[in-house]
Amino acid sequence: MTDSLRISKEGVKRRMDSGEGIVFIDVRNPGPWEQSARKIQGAMRIGLKELDQRLGSIPKEKPVVTYCT
Repeated sequence: MTDSLRISKEGVKRRMDSGEGIVFIDVRNPGPWEQSARKIQGAMRIGLKELDQRLGSIPKEKPVVTYCT
């Protein structure tokens, strides 16, 4: 599939339904993340300010989707 800088939730669902593994990264700050009931199970939580330092911990063999709610 083509790499893209943006993907819709429908696009993510299509890719997941086709069996493609996706790494989800929740980029919300700690406060809003802790207060939210909306979280994707299994998502990595990496705030934008720490993203550069944590790049090495992000799997490279799967597409990555970052999100905030």
